[in-house]
Amino acid sequence: MSIQGLSARSSLKLVRRIAAYERLPSLFTSRRPFACAATTQMSQPLHTCDIDAEPLHRYRKGGYHPIRLGDILKDGRYRILHKLGWGAYSTVWAVRDQREHTYVAVKVSVSERGEKSRESKVLRANQSEQPGSPHLVSMLDQFLIDGPNGTHDCLVLELVGPSVADLLETRFRGERLPGRLAKQIAKQALVGLDYLHAQKIGHGDIHTRNLALTLPPLHSLREEEFFQKLGKPETGSLRSVDGNPLDPGMPEYLVRPTCFTVHKSLLASPIRIVDFGESFLSNEIPDMLHTPLVVRAPEMIFGDEFNYRVDLWSMGCMLFELVVGQPPFDSFMTTPTILVRQMLGMLTNDGLPERWQRTWHAMDSAAPGEESEYTLQGWLEEMYFDGERNEDLTREDILKVGELVQRLLRFEPSARASAYEILQDPWFKDD
Repeated sequence: MSIQGLSARSSLKLVRRIAAYERLPSLFTSRRPFACAATTQMSQPLHTCDIDAEPLHRYRKGGYHPIRLGDILKDGRYRILHKLGWGAYSTVWAVRDQREHTYVAVKVSVSERGEKSRESKVLRANQSEQPGSPHLVSMLDQFLIDGPNGTHDCLVLELVGPSVADLLETRFRGERLPGRLAKQIAKQALVGLDYLHAQKIGHGDIHTRNLALTLPPLHSLREEEFFQKLGKPETGSLRSVDGNPLDPGMPEYLVRPTCFTVHKSLLASPIRIVDFGESFLSNEIPDMLHTPLVVRAPEMIFGDEFNYRVDLWSMGCMLFELVVGQPPFDSFMTTPTILVRQMLGMLTNDGLPERWQRTWHAMDSAAPGEESEYTLQGWLEEMYFDGERNEDLTREDILKVGELVQRLLRFEPSARASAYEILQDPWFKDD
């Protein structure tokens, strides 16, 4: 049963528990617990480990590269210090650049992605002709490494801090962001998107786990001081269930990703849009994206052609979430059909384009259900003014937020307001 099938008041606590538990994944900062067991097709574990981190079955030909703390990459330049995170297509590590005497991040992609990823091409395009936007993560270097599982593309990126989703989980613990902070983060994300879209580049994966806070300068810190910021790495040995030696493509141990401490001073830090693994240039649009369903633009759900405007839909969902503390549409056990039904029920001033109607009728008849009982503005107000969490924005603010979200959440991609147009609104201009 959809959460919105419950009465709104009775569902509030359930919604927040789900939102706190089920955060969206990131290829840059994900720290989701995962059962650490490599499995066969019959789901029989082959290996075990006491550390919850990346899935062990991904250490195979075409998959992750096994990395150890202290490993030296690119002819002695980069030394592995700690793990920052992992995702379906990469592991990400904090390293010391021993030539420049700086701390940076290295993202090691699975080998099946090939030597020329869309991510590196987009990041190079961002900085090729002019300085990049201050709200996009910078790529500093790129190289390849050969290992037992293949050849892996490695991107050297600026070292950034916790994601906005991490900020919600660790500092605000189930509450929502202060209104002014939510507004500042949304504005900076729009500035970053405006820069990308001016170059006809799509990010393809906009959500709160792909917004990261910048860190104060760390380059002058000794490594002992650096570890005081990130914490000492915690490792767990990998063991073969049958007692046989580990395959060459398996790591000796897993490293638990670091958990940044979010001090109050960090809340004023600028944000960066990170993880360009789904990004694309206007002349090289992929066949599909892996955007999380809850923020996925409807043209992707209906298998239509798409472009950089998918980010505008995701931005509308994220603006709602930054202010309220959860996305506008259910994230719990949702399906494409349930999601579209909620869209139709909440976006009462818009309708599906004619070219999607036949597909929708087939989807709807195969899994009939009820539309949302709320309009988007009504749901926004019900969730914000819940009487339980901080309410430091006025009703006028929430009316304006609803108006801006609805300008972004238009079914027809060309009808969506651009990032630039949203930034020109007096609500953002007054900040």
